[in-house]
Amino acid sequence: MNMKNLRVGMLLVLVLAAAASNAQTKPRKKTSRPPANSGYGQPSGYGNPPANNNQQQSGYGNQSGYGNNNQQQQSNKPQANIPIVVVPSSGNPALDSIKPSLRNDASIERNLVKDRQPLAYEHIREDDAVYRQRVWREIDTREKMNLAFRYAADEDNGNQRFIAILLNAIRSRELTAFDASDDRFTTPLTPAKVMEAFSGGLDTVPVYDMNGDITRYEVRAREIDPDSIYRFRIKEEWVFDKESSRLFVRILGIAPIKRLTRSDGTDIIPGQPEFAPMFWIYYPDSRSILAKYEAFNGKNYGARMTWEELFENRMFSSYITKSTIDNPYDRTLRSYIKDPILRLLEGENIKEKIFNYEQDLWSY
Repeated sequence: MNMKNLRVGMLLVLVLAAAASNAQTKPRKKTSRPPANSGYGQPSGYGNPPANNNQQQSGYGNQSGYGNNNQQQQSNKPQANIPIVVVPSSGNPALDSIKPSLRNDASIERNLVKDRQPLAYEHIREDDAVYRQRVWREIDTREKMNLAFRYAADEDNGNQRFIAILLNAIRSRELTAFDASDDRFTTPLTPAKVMEAFSGGLDTVPVYDMNGDITRYEVRAREIDPDSIYRFRIKEEWVFDKESSRLFVRILGIAPIKRLTRSDGTDIIPGQPEFAPMFWIYYPDSRSILAKYEAFNGKNYGARMTWEELFENRMFSSYITKSTIDNPYDRTLRSYIKDPILRLLEGENIKEKIFNYEQDLWSY
């Protein structure tokens, strides 16, 4: 038994020695690493830290493994060695003067429009005005009844949009615009100042050649679409004249309203568009001008009324945004009524109070 165990032990020793010699002679498998300039191991677009600070930066602000390392990222800022050219504005057709027709552009001779003069207001003595209330309204030209404000045709007296009529009268100095900081017509504005407020600022646009290189930069003026001005604010006063026992309404001012946005076109408050008046027009001064422009009538082109008649006959749709009824703090409805439906109902309630004052003076 001892000899047998001795043989087994010697056999195990030989096997272990052979295994050790094979492990020493067998080459070790090496782990390959990517070269320093390859795409592996470099930061991705997910913001991983860069493995080499000399790598090119991608357009996302992270280090990219693509492209030549010696190339530098192209900057969006104008380069000093490239000229900058200021391109004069070609103008907005809706706000520029229209060439008159050299022939009669109608089947009849239309001379009455040039000679129309609005009727003078009936004089109301101060002692006879026993009841007065001021109301501020807003006209939304997207409503069906107010589509005449957006009539985009060109006639001999210019574009027929209401905003274009006001701006053309201001540029020709037939009408004076007042600063929108208040609605009391305290600060007159020059035509250049009004048009500056109507412009959309300046843009620097690069011009490329066939090889994709920037040859120059052009500074262009951004033009505001006239149809983007789709709201108008009206300031009016309701007066009861005891001498004639009538309730009169007199429009005092009209202001186009511009939507306020950020530079990227988004709302200042997400989901809540903000509006602000651009300038104020004293309505009694504009009556003689508006009497020479006819408002669009889609039912009968020959039965159009003037803009002065449209306002005097109240042929527009609007909603009340502010009044002097029970308003000691001079606040708008929007400032203390957040629900838009409740604001409309409160406006109808104000209208009903003014109407009931006249009706309650009579006994049947």
